[in-house]
Amino acid sequence: GAGGLGYLVYSGVQTVNNNMILAGAIPACVLAIFLDHIIGKIEDVATPQGIKASSSDNSNKKSKPLFNIKKYKKPLAILILIAIFAGIFMGYGKKEETIVVGSKNYNEQLVLGNMIASLIENKTNYKVERKMNLGGSSVVFNSIKSGDIDIYVEYTGVALVNIMKKEAISDPNEVYNIVKDAFKKDYNIEWLKPLGFNNTYALAVKQELANKYNLNTISDLAKVSSDFDLGCTMEFANRMDGYLGLQKLYNLNFKNVKGIDGGLRYTALQNNETQVTDAFTTDGLLQKFNLKLLKDDKKLFPPYYAVPIVREDTLKKYPEIKPVLLSLEGKITAEDMQKLNYRADEGEDPRKVAEDFLRAKKLID
Repeated sequence: GAGGLGYLVYSGVQTVNNNMILAGAIPACVLAIFLDHIIGKIEDVATPQGIKASSSDNSNKKSKPLFNIKKYKKPLAILILIAIFAGIFMGYGKKEETIVVGSKNYNEQLVLGNMIASLIENKTNYKVERKMNLGGSSVVFNSIKSGDIDIYVEYTGVALVNIMKKEAISDPNEVYNIVKDAFKKDYNIEWLKPLGFNNTYALAVKQELANKYNLNTISDLAKVSSDFDLGCTMEFANRMDGYLGLQKLYNLNFKNVKGIDGGLRYTALQNNETQVTDAFTTDGLLQKFNLKLLKDDKKLFPPYYAVPIVREDTLKKYPEIKPVLLSLEGKITAEDMQKLNYRADEGEDPRKVAEDFLRAKKLID
């Protein structure tokens, strides 16, 4: 939903950001102590005097504890604080002369992140750290913005609508130029060249369901959506270039909307637990389950071309990586990406999948 202290802790753990962890954990601890104090006062007021007297007599009869924790409360608190700050400084000390490559939390991103990392390792002498599977778009974007990672692959439409909060635009070149200029100006992050494929959103249904209701477009689905359950990722459910936008533009009104992540969305569809799912047009499981993609006839979904983005200070510090990463420009078609995703979906190591592709394209030895 709206996030909170728990989200800060979760995001901090995912991005190995100690400051973010503490920003969530410390207020949560203070809140817990405050509530414990208030509840204790309420309990004290609400407890009858007779019970208090009885409890006091019983406690006086008990033997004294072997270890008086109150006596050591202040030293223990100091030790805990020392441990926390030592952990923070150790975390900072670990970041050496290393290029950190990140990714979001699904197979396509794991393949692309490993592709970037392996290419840099093979073509330069730089040390590379892989921070894969960090989380959704906002987590990974905040991670590169704060300097916890140096590079990841972003999608033009995600940057425009989800990060910059702009209206969707259908022209791919216009979208690319807008996000490229904005990221350079506002975040000192450079967009390189598109990898080739457009991984846009889509809604998918079983072929039998499409045939039964004559479903070819999202407008067709809108007429009967109240009979169906939608199974989609939590991110899609809360995005304007996702379900929120579909509701507004197409007047979709599903019987239920179920938050389901990863390949489990397709399993739910096959088991008829849901009848509609969100999909990316390069999803490997579309091929496996023979699903029909419904046409976005009102053009809600902007283009989502995959592009490596890099911190400008990283490019200045490690100048050799730019021409290396530009060697991927236009090399990956939508069909290529769907096949790579399918291999990862079937359980192959995303790093092996990525390196096999790089060798096939003669980009690494």
